[in-house]
Amino acid sequence: MNKSQIRNKIIKSRKKKFNKDLKIDLGKFISFLKIDKINLKSIGGYYPSNYEIDDLDILDLLEKKKFKVSLPIIKKDNQMNFYSWSRTDPLKINKFGIPEPVSTKVFYPDILLVPLVAYDSSLNRLGYGGGYYDRYFEKIEKIKKVIKIGLAFSFQKISSIPIDQYDKKLDFIVTEKEILR
Repeated sequence: MNKSQIRNKIIKSRKKKFNKDLKIDLGKFISFLKIDKINLKSIGGYYPSNYEIDDLDILDLLEKKKFKVSLPIIKKDNQMNFYSWSRTDPLKINKFGIPEPVSTKVFYPDILLVPLVAYDSSLNRLGYGGGYYDRYFEKIEKIKKVIKIGLAFSFQKISSIPIDQYDKKLDFIVTEKEILR
C-alpha cells in the first residue's frame, strides 16, 4: 500500500475504534520523561481533532509543573510555527477546523508532541500528507535540539511506513499501551 492508501485505511479505523477513554497514562508518561532524563521545560503539543489521541491532559499536567506550553499555527506554503498557549487562553479555528492559539509570540519548544495517523516500530510516522511537521522538524533543528514524541493509539501501528527523503524519524512513540524508543 502507498501512503495515501494507508492514511485512508487508518483514519477510517481510528474513527471506528475511537474511544475517549483510551488515554496515555499520565504517570507513565511523566516517569518516561524522567527515566529518559528529558529534563526540559517547554513543550509543543497539538489540539486533538479528527479522532486523534488526546494530549491536553499531558499539556495541563506539564503546565502545572511549570512547563511553557505551545500549540501550532498553520501558515502559508505548508509551514507552521508554535505559539505560546495556556489552557485558559482563547483559541481560533483554522481553515482545517483545528483550534489554534491567538498568540503572536513564536515559541521554540524543547519537546514536541506529534499526532500520528500511523507509525511503525522503527519510529517512522505517517501524518496527514501536508508535510507540516517534517518541515517544522527541519526548521527547528537548525535552531535547537528538539525531542520529537509521536502520540497515537496502539491500533495505528503498522508493519512498515513507506518513507522518502522528506520524512523525519521520531525520537519516541507513546501509545496507551507502550513507549517505543
